[in-house]
Amino acid sequence: MRRPAPGQLGLFEEGPSLPEGFRHQAALITPEEEHGLVGRLAELPFTEFRFGAYLGKRRTVSFGWHYEFGAERLQAAEPFPDFLLPLRDRAAFFAGVPPDDLQHALVTEYGAGAGIGWHRDKAVFGDVLGISLLAPCTFRFRRQEREGWKRASLILEPRSAYLLRGPSRTEWEHSIPAMEALRYSITFRSLRRP
Repeated sequence: MRRPAPGQLGLFEEGPSLPEGFRHQAALITPEEEHGLVGRLAELPFTEFRFGAYLGKRRTVSFGWHYEFGAERLQAAEPFPDFLLPLRDRAAFFAGVPPDDLQHALVTEYGAGAGIGWHRDKAVFGDVLGISLLAPCTFRFRRQEREGWKRASLILEPRSAYLLRGPSRTEWEHSIPAMEALRYSITFRSLRRP
């Protein structure tokens, strides 16, 4: 009997359970839509990601709102460009929320060697919806438990979308290891209601 490749499940094996509140959809957009988006993203005014004195390998640009890490607060940012609005509509439909609830967009460019460490999105944000473009990536989860870290992961394929809500958003951290090839992520967030 042939054995599955490392990291691949056998025919009757169950994968690690993903956090409660996490949803994933393959192929939220078409390859043609991805190609058009990538062309528009390449024109955006990206800046290197800064977290205090730390300079990340990834580059970002925000719309609607910008989170200022040093001051730990939101600041108004440029409005969403028109080309992102249809994608926001589709992401909102996937999440079951009105499009206007998604008031923040963060576009991240991950070049080869860029990743993002373990974190939870800031508490000012509610739902987190991401769309992955170009290279696939491993989306990792971890949660501290009495016995140690509970972990799970899945591959985010190009054009797929994910939603972090409930425990997947508030109890679990997530990260992406260093990329081998260029990847873009478009992340829409709602604002937490006071």
